[in-house]
Amino acid sequence: MSTTSLTSAPSTTAPTPRTVLAGIPAYVPKPPAPPAEGPSHRLFLNENPYPPLPSVREAIARAATQTNHYPTIHPERLLDALARRLDVPPGHLVTGPGSVGIYQQIGQAMLEPGDEVLYAWPSFEAYPIVARMAGAVPVEVPLVDGVHDLDAMAAAITPRTRAVFLCEPNNPTGTAVGRAGLERFLDRVPGDVLVVLDEAYFEFYRSPNAPDGVELHHDRPNLLTLRTFSKAYGLAGLRVGYGVAQPAIAEALRKCAVPCGVGRVAEEAALTALHVETELFERVERIVAERERTRESLLALGWEVLPSETNFLWLPTGEASESVARDWERRGLLVRAFAHSGLRVTVGSAEANDLLIAAAKETAPPAR
Repeated sequence: MSTTSLTSAPSTTAPTPRTVLAGIPAYVPKPPAPPAEGPSHRLFLNENPYPPLPSVREAIARAATQTNHYPTIHPERLLDALARRLDVPPGHLVTGPGSVGIYQQIGQAMLEPGDEVLYAWPSFEAYPIVARMAGAVPVEVPLVDGVHDLDAMAAAITPRTRAVFLCEPNNPTGTAVGRAGLERFLDRVPGDVLVVLDEAYFEFYRSPNAPDGVELHHDRPNLLTLRTFSKAYGLAGLRVGYGVAQPAIAEALRKCAVPCGVGRVAEEAALTALHVETELFERVERIVAERERTRESLLALGWEVLPSETNFLWLPTGEASESVARDWERRGLLVRAFAHSGLRVTVGSAEANDLLIAAAKETAPPAR
């Protein structure tokens, strides 16, 4: 009987990743910046400038003592709390490690190779990645003056369209279409096309015309609304997002969720944050006030700044975007430059915003 030698030469071949990955950029929000003299301010990731409240930190510390145990498959206590908070049945809810985690579930549960995924551009950078990872075809509709062109988006829907991603308010421009425009658009979307309404900045939206995707989903079986604990609740480092949809969609997404994807520490922090919302939202009001103060100051200095309904500002600086970003980095302001397009600047602490205004005063605004 023949035997195979255990000392045969190693194979010269190796597993080959999917070919689609070659065309997908790595999700890198910003490369490390050179150290600046004095303090640096992280104004490129739309983070909340305030640390967790003491009660949230205490909940995190308690939960950390139990990290030798697995969390539940789904964060059942958080799901129950969200159901009560939002007045929706628990079966309408899905969670994930940030809303980005739920986008991955959407790709697995709702998209087939060759399907079209429609979204405005520029918008949330995960959209083309999610589409291509699922083998779907991204269809990008340009913004008009930084705002979703809903008429053009509706016209771009074809029989191959299976999902529409709509960021309201939009990242990176901070602009919003409002409830009336959104509802008119939703009325034009075929019922078999999933509409993902990304409300990551819902708590910063101050217009009286602001839509509420949770409310809208009750009468729209093709609507999935996403929200997050990363921004207003200040838990970006713990990764907790959730979605609200009719049961058929929510169940499909739960089937594709990573088991225990929201860990015990994250769940306890989110539960406590919900309990102290009043105190947290006082901070949100301060961020909104700083947003408006900073924007008015920049406008007075001759900079173009779009109206924002988020916790960041968009400066359409065009070809000068990267050079302005480099100049401000040397001053300790780490902002996000979109090449040939604009700057996205997170609303930071009052100190950071004052430094931004001082830097803008010393830098000539790009010619329009």
